[in-house]
Amino acid sequence: MPRVTEAHEGPADRDGDRDADRHGDRHLGQQQGQQQQRQQQGRLGGRRLVVALAALVGVGVAISLGRWQLDRAAQKIALQQALEQRAQQPALSNEDLPNADEVAPEALMYRRAQLVGQWDRQPAHTVFLDNRPMDGRAGFFVLTPFQLKGRQASVLVQRGWVPRNAAQREQLPALVLPQGDVQIEGQISRAPSRAFELGTPVRSEPIRQNVELPAFQDETGVRLLPLVLLETASPEASSPSADGLLRHWPAPAVDVNKHYGYAFQWFALGALILGLYVWFQVLAPLRRDRRRRHSPDTDAA
Repeated sequence: MPRVTEAHEGPADRDGDRDADRHGDRHLGQQQGQQQQRQQQGRLGGRRLVVALAALVGVGVAISLGRWQLDRAAQKIALQQALEQRAQQPALSNEDLPNADEVAPEALMYRRAQLVGQWDRQPAHTVFLDNRPMDGRAGFFVLTPFQLKGRQASVLVQRGWVPRNAAQREQLPALVLPQGDVQIEGQISRAPSRAFELGTPVRSEPIRQNVELPAFQDETGVRLLPLVLLETASPEASSPSADGLLRHWPAPAVDVNKHYGYAFQWFALGALILGLYVWFQVLAPLRRDRRRRHSPDTDAA
């Protein structure tokens, strides 16, 4: 039987195997490093995409809200022009007002009116709206129904303002109410003056916080038109009129500058978001890359 001789590895063979192992480990390490680099780049790209979308949404929302404020300002300007035009139109009469079961047209609001009729002389039908200051003094707004001549309906008139007795807060002031047919002048409004109110509204009391036209009609049984007349001031604006009431009604608030200010703030916020995105996501990475290219010692370290 022939005899098999085993081959023995020499030093050169062992060195070649070690070199092959080192080469394989180096290649594997490079592959793992490249894989980790791709994963890191993928995570970085995902974060950049999220930041870009967030910035885009933020800028879009800020611009939309700024444009909305500009639209509101344009609406206020149009309203102011409409109010000025209505003030120049002829005064409305009894026949020009809508019926009690109709909705008051918007075109009638803030129009001047000259109405003829008689005051409702039922004491329970005159109400005093509390917490209504005028010229820096506390007092009441006085409201009384006015029966229109030739109409089977009345209009609730915000007649004027009277001071409140600070010593006896529940005491009602004595008012002069003309008898017979009279002519009153004023400005058409949609509802009486309204103030903030806590709890359930109190009805059937002369002193109240607010008055709602439908509820007041049900309470008194007086058929009311769906609007209110703000009786205008007397020729002597600095003194009470003949009935002892002040009528220094404020003009309708049309604040356009407020909307311009809000629009500027929203546009500035959008510009800030865009600027921060460009700086941190575009310019800052470019500056870092430029420094790395010009700093080989730092890269080697």
